[in-house]
Amino acid sequence: MTSTRARDRLTRWLLAGGVVGPLLFIVVFLVEGATRPGYSVWRNFVSELALSDQGWEQIANFIVCGLLCVTFAIGLRRTWRTGKASVWGPLLMALFGLSLVVAGVFVTDPARGYPPGAPLKGGPQTWHGAIHGTNALVAFGVLTAACFVLARRFGLQPENRGWATYSRVTGVFVLALFVLGTASGALDEIGVLSAPTGLIQRAQIIIGWSWIALTAWRLLFVARPRG
Repeated sequence: MTSTRARDRLTRWLLAGGVVGPLLFIVVFLVEGATRPGYSVWRNFVSELALSDQGWEQIANFIVCGLLCVTFAIGLRRTWRTGKASVWGPLLMALFGLSLVVAGVFVTDPARGYPPGAPLKGGPQTWHGAIHGTNALVAFGVLTAACFVLARRFGLQPENRGWATYSRVTGVFVLALFVLGTASGALDEIGVLSAPTGLIQRAQIIIGWSWIALTAWRLLFVARPRG
C-alpha cells in the first residue's frame, strides 16, 4: 500500500510539470516582451528574446519549460499504461519538451531589428540559427500531433468527449497559426509589410501551451484516466 501511494505521489508530481512549465513559459515571455528595450511585441518572434545581454532569461525559459514537459510526458505514460495513446501521447509530449530544450541551446539569429542594430530584413543565417528554425517545425508539428492523439484517447470516455473536442480545436489552431506566422515572418523579412508576426506567434503559443497546462490539470484533479 505504501509503495502504491508513493508511486501515485510521484506520478502526480510528474504530471504537475505539465501545469507549471507551460504557464511559467507564458508569463516569462509576456513580461520579457513587454519590458525588453528595443523589442517589438508586434514584429518579433518569442525566440528572439533569447538574443541580447538579457537573452539568458528566455534561454532558461525554454530549457526549464522543456524539461518540465518531459516530466509531464513521463507522468502521462505512468498514468496511461495501456490502450490507445498510451505510447504515442507521452512520446509526442516528450519530443515537444526536448524540442524546447533544443530551442534554448541553439539560439535564433538576429532579425526584424532585434537586438537593436540587427537588420530589419533577412540577414545572414548561422548554423545554430538554422537548427533553431528547423527545430520550430518539429516543436509545433509534434504539439499538433499530440493534440489529436490525446483527443482520440479522451474521446473513448463519454465524460471526456468535450475535452477531446477542445484538444482537436487546439491542434487546428496551433497548425493554422504556425502557417500564418511563418508566412507573416517571411513577408516581413523581405520588406513587403510590417506584419504582426509577434502577435500571431504569441496567440499560437498561448493556445498550445495553455492546452498542455489545462490537460495536465485535468489529469491531476478532474478526470484521472483508467488504465
